[in-house]
Parts: sequence; structure tokens; C-alpha cells
Amino acid sequence: EVQLQASGGGLVQAGGSLRLSCAASGFTFDDYTIGWFRQAPGKEREGVACITSSGGSPYYAGSVKGRFTISRDNAKNTVYLQMNSLKPEDTAVYYCAADVYGVAPTPLISEYDYWGQGTEVTVSS
Repeated sequence: EVQLQASGGGLVQAGGSLRLSCAASGFTFDDYTIGWFRQAPGKEREGVACITSSGGSPYYAGSVKGRFTISRDNAKNTVYLQMNSLKPEDTAVYYCAADVYGVAPTPLISEYDYWGQGTEVTVSS
């Protein structure tokens, strides 16, 4: 019943932009911290960004800080990840996940309760 649907991935040239969306259903969306994670080919899944239920003080991994922006629209049960100045090293499957009553300042995989299916992002040089 709990579902997270990630969308918006695709193929983009280096320097371009994409906006990913994560639509949630089946739970009280505004009680959850939402995180974005990514997994590049041959690498471990890593946290990219997270945002609390209130939307305050979002966290970004150092590799994306200044280029990516996470936001949420609780009325639409949706979280976004705006990705600008994309680099080939951003190529990965991107996942959104939900942490119930989450207060952790960083997106740790072990803290997240529900996961979406992921959306592929490919950045060409």
C-alpha cells in the first residue's frame, strides 16, 4: 500500500538539467523525511539529499551541493530533486525513500523504511 514512485530520469548532456519527482501514497506524507539516493554502475548506493517533513535545512552530499536542490510539496505528496550542471559522474539510478518521523541530518540507507523503484539518469560528456 505504501508506494513511492520516482520519475523524471533520462539522458542529458553534461551541463544540462533534469528534475526528478517522487510521488508518495499510502502513508502520512508530511510525517516523513524523504531522501534521494543513487547507485552508479559497480558502486554502492549512496545518499544524495534529504529533506525533513517541514522542509527546513535540507542536506546535500558534498558531490552535489550547489548543483542539486531538494524540495517538497506536501499538498501534492511529492518531493523533487532539481539537478543542474549535471556531470557524467552523476550517472546512476536514483531512488527516493521515506524515513518515518525522520530526524537524521544525513540520508543513511539504514534509516529509511520505504523505497521507490528508481529512475535512471544518464549524463553524457
